[in-house]
Amino acid sequence: MNKTWHRWLPWIFVVLVALSRWPGLFPPNFTAATALAFCAGVYLSGAMAWWLPLGTMGVTDVALNVFYYHTAPVGGYLLLNYLVYAALIWFGRQMGRRASFLKLVAGGLLGAIAFYLITNTLAWLENPAYARTLAGWIQALTSGQPGFPPTWEFFRNTLLSGGLFTALFAAAMKLTAPAESPAEKEAGARPEPETEEEPEEAKA
Repeated sequence: MNKTWHRWLPWIFVVLVALSRWPGLFPPNFTAATALAFCAGVYLSGAMAWWLPLGTMGVTDVALNVFYYHTAPVGGYLLLNYLVYAALIWFGRQMGRRASFLKLVAGGLLGAIAFYLITNTLAWLENPAYARTLAGWIQALTSGQPGFPPTWEFFRNTLLSGGLFTALFAAAMKLTAPAESPAEKEAGARPEPETEEEPEEAKA
């Protein structure tokens, strides 16, 4: 039973990501997108670690642009977002599935922080409403533009959702993971044999 759940969990999480990105279902910027990218790098192998999260973002972006925002299906402004998602996938692959639960949650939080900083810095650079100064950059990261909700609220939601969804996904994957055989555990715990140096006489 655990093995079946373990196999289907990534797809269940994809549905959760799609729902979390649709406006009005969750608070603004409360999304599982960054958690999916990071956890895909941690738990998925091969090309699936890349195409599953990036494909999910692509399909949901097209759907949002066509059916909600009524704009062109794709736009160059999304390129940076996908580069950040790709970086999160790479980061997750570096940590690996053997990382502790707390370490994975910390990684999900770090990914959410990085996504917020990078995307809001881009908004600061592109939006003429912000002064191209340190004060303007801080405004873009905290208070935002007059007449709109402060961007620190978006940061709060990004951070909470990144940590929460990473914790949910990591916990589900660890709890449903097939148990390792004694031979696999021994192989993972056994240190690599050290090669003995040749005697000084043999080197001469």
